[in-house]
Amino acid sequence: MNNIWIITQREYFSRVKSKTFLLTTFLTPLGILLFMAAIAFIFSRGSDDMKNISVYDPSNLTEQSLRTRSNLNLTYSEASLESLFDQYEQKEIAGILEISPLDSATVTEYKAIYHSDDQLAIDESLSIESALSRQIRKYKLISLDIDEQKLKTLETDVSISPKTINSDKKITSMTSIVSGALGAAVSYAMFFIILLYGAQVMRSVMEEKINRIVEVLISSVKPFELMFGKVLGVGLVGLTQILIWLVLLFGITMIAAPLLGINAGTMPTPETMGLPPEAMQELPMEKVNAVMAELMSMNWWKILPLIILYFFGGYFTYAALFAAVGSAVGEDINEANSLTFPVMMPLMLAFYVGFAAMRAPDSTMAVWASMLPLFSSIVMPVRLPFDPPMWQIAVSIISMLLFMVFLIWVAAKIYRVGILMYGKKASFRELAKWLIYKT
Repeated sequence: MNNIWIITQREYFSRVKSKTFLLTTFLTPLGILLFMAAIAFIFSRGSDDMKNISVYDPSNLTEQSLRTRSNLNLTYSEASLESLFDQYEQKEIAGILEISPLDSATVTEYKAIYHSDDQLAIDESLSIESALSRQIRKYKLISLDIDEQKLKTLETDVSISPKTINSDKKITSMTSIVSGALGAAVSYAMFFIILLYGAQVMRSVMEEKINRIVEVLISSVKPFELMFGKVLGVGLVGLTQILIWLVLLFGITMIAAPLLGINAGTMPTPETMGLPPEAMQELPMEKVNAVMAELMSMNWWKILPLIILYFFGGYFTYAALFAAVGSAVGEDINEANSLTFPVMMPLMLAFYVGFAAMRAPDSTMAVWASMLPLFSSIVMPVRLPFDPPMWQIAVSIISMLLFMVFLIWVAAKIYRVGILMYGKKASFRELAKWLIYKT
């Protein structure tokens, strides 16, 4: 145990003090900030290219009240169409929007004409179509003598309000939405963290093997101690990096972002993207409050410890397999591609099953996958916000931990032979033989 701790310390501090770790850890949040600033700059400058468009509406269909997005300057003109064409030739205007008379108040299709040699952008065209559609609707209501207020009473907002039979369980209309979004975020983070730092373990083993450093290390410690210490050390490095990122991103959001002008006003909005005003309605405060209430009502004292437990279980399981693959690879690093595929396959399948579980957390596939060892570290955290039965969580944890110990034992068997084997490409048959070698 003492050797494992020494190797863990060596692996941890050698990486934490490296220039690569420091640059990656501290420059990544800065890169995210600059990326956000670039997006804010792009969308804040998106309305600078103004287009002056003359509206020709002889029938006054739109009552000279057509309004669209800010970078389209629509000006009504009493001049003839020929005069407007002359203005276009002299580049005084960018185009002419001809509003054709409406033949009947009951027509279901209408086409306006845009005269220009330059095509409208998709969002500009959608913006004009939406604005024109609203004006035609208003015109039809007046022509057909329809009271708009009475018409609105025909629209009914239908929702399903859940009511539990068991008084111990609380479910609201926002439970599925909030739990699904939270589960998806957890699944996404777990997948990439396990993949990223598991691959780091494999690269570390491969580098030490190729550089023959492992020959010196193996003379002082057992192969299992070396492998386990390396897996634990890299895992602690990953946690350190994630914690630093969270602190820095919080600081950047609270302090640096406002200084660079990154705020809700400069980020993409439905208006800057050319969507109709109906899409610009803010989320009602009651829905915001409902989401916050749903988050506060979750049992975080249960969810957070279990997520951490599943993270470590999944990380140690896959990191041990990545270490075994790294030890089995020869001097050609490209050989790792064929051996990592069987390790990557269950991890990727678990990722997609996790997204399926987000939509149907109590489906047969989601329940069984959350209790299968190679899938549980990704799928069960997705189901945790939906409050699955405790017996399923218990079965999932026990099977995951038992299988983790088994895979670590298998990986150690492969590691102890492969780490000192050079000049030979290991096949899957060869790896199976290594499991029964006695050293």
